[in-house]
Amino acid sequence: MKNTIILILFFGLFSCKNNVPTVKKEQSPNILLIVVDDQGYADFEPFKNHDVTAETPNMGTLAKTGTIFTQAYTTAPVCSPSRVAMLTGKNQIRWDKQASWGPGLPDSVKTIAEYLKAAGYATARIGKNDLGKNFHKYDVREYPLKHGYDEFLGFSAHAHDYWLLSQEIKDKTPDPEGTSAVLGPLMHNNGVKSYNEGYLTDILTDEAIQYIQKPKGKPFFLTLAYNSVHHLIHEVPQKYLDKYDVKPINNYHPDSLETFGKHPAGSYSAYYDKYSRLGAIQDEDLRKYYLANLNCLDDNIGKVLASIKKEGIEKETLIIFMSDNGGTPLNGANNSPLTAGKYSIWEGGIRVPMAISWPGKIAAGQVQNSYVSAMDILPTIASFVGIELTDKTIDGINLFQPEKERVLVWKWQKTWAVRKGDWKLTNTNEEHWKSRPSNLYIKPIRDDFSLKLFNLEDDPGERIDLSTQNPEKVKELEAAYQNWCTSNIGNY
Repeated sequence: MKNTIILILFFGLFSCKNNVPTVKKEQSPNILLIVVDDQGYADFEPFKNHDVTAETPNMGTLAKTGTIFTQAYTTAPVCSPSRVAMLTGKNQIRWDKQASWGPGLPDSVKTIAEYLKAAGYATARIGKNDLGKNFHKYDVREYPLKHGYDEFLGFSAHAHDYWLLSQEIKDKTPDPEGTSAVLGPLMHNNGVKSYNEGYLTDILTDEAIQYIQKPKGKPFFLTLAYNSVHHLIHEVPQKYLDKYDVKPINNYHPDSLETFGKHPAGSYSAYYDKYSRLGAIQDEDLRKYYLANLNCLDDNIGKVLASIKKEGIEKETLIIFMSDNGGTPLNGANNSPLTAGKYSIWEGGIRVPMAISWPGKIAAGQVQNSYVSAMDILPTIASFVGIELTDKTIDGINLFQPEKERVLVWKWQKTWAVRKGDWKLTNTNEEHWKSRPSNLYIKPIRDDFSLKLFNLEDDPGERIDLSTQNPEKVKELEAAYQNWCTSNIGNY
């Protein structure tokens, strides 16, 4: 293990005047990884052209005290695979050849938590745990306690009800455990923790603050994974509904006679499906619910940041913030100027808000415009802590040492994309909505599986297909994609 690590912020790339000072081994920082769910690209206050209706001042604090990344990518347009890559520093298609919703976590692939635990860290995960397989199960590799976390409080699924967190409601509900439609107590280490009252975003925050305050005698790694702003987007405390002038919608009750689609009356899935798409909620109100949910999330992030400051560990804590994929066309998110959103590998589905802060170590108020990836989180943390990554198939690189001609690839079901430099080639096709997306959705210029080429420096919204004018560039990028797949898929 290295005794000292020097992280250099390149002047030209970061417009930064000062190098980051040496970080000694005995000064290894606490690490807080905040992951949010389905946040729109334009709904991030630190970005220059953000939507001013989205209030995220506490996310803005991370920008003022650190660096934001305007071209940060996830490896998939949905939560499960993107979170696997974030945890492992690897593109999950290495083992998930079908590019599915459920890549899972192979036994041989190490996580950030495992590396840090071996380096002497206390490790905890609070909130959403979703690696695409083995939902609601404890004795599986995908459960946090089985891949490096000492403690876990949360749920293993795509989503969870924000209000219904008790054992009593679970016992009354015929279908309490789906993949998205989930309610009842939270999983807590090897048992459960029931809450008869409270709002999930607040609860996760309070639990995180308690963890931060708890004496540990060693640095900590805390993953705080909110399910906000994922559906059910309308479930927000009253003061936020009042602020955005939107009416409350009754919570689910098992005696309900409401149905939706194939789901029977009284099922939670019927309630979830009804309120996770336009219809029962219309465009104007959908955006208001989203903004209320986002504002509540940001206030909670502010509480966590305040607790770190109160504990006097602000300068000893590295904070990384990222959304797990682009904003969904079904929850009122704004991805402008990016095309489409969650569920596709258009830019709106994979380019996300990201920030990193460590006062006194990372230059404040900086904007990084080079493209980076969620896979880069692990190598970046390793460089700060002085960990040698024993796994030689890591795809991530240090966030502060971007490569201008780096090849990034995406594979999502039948679609794929590759980026190299300013150019992106993709066959993506996204016109598959059974229900209408929100009015903030930016429709793709073409919906077929033909190859489409974009210069993202000039055209981040992917509105001008340059494939006909640049056949050689198409060949170059297609070869880069095929070469990566041939060399890496099956090798993990």
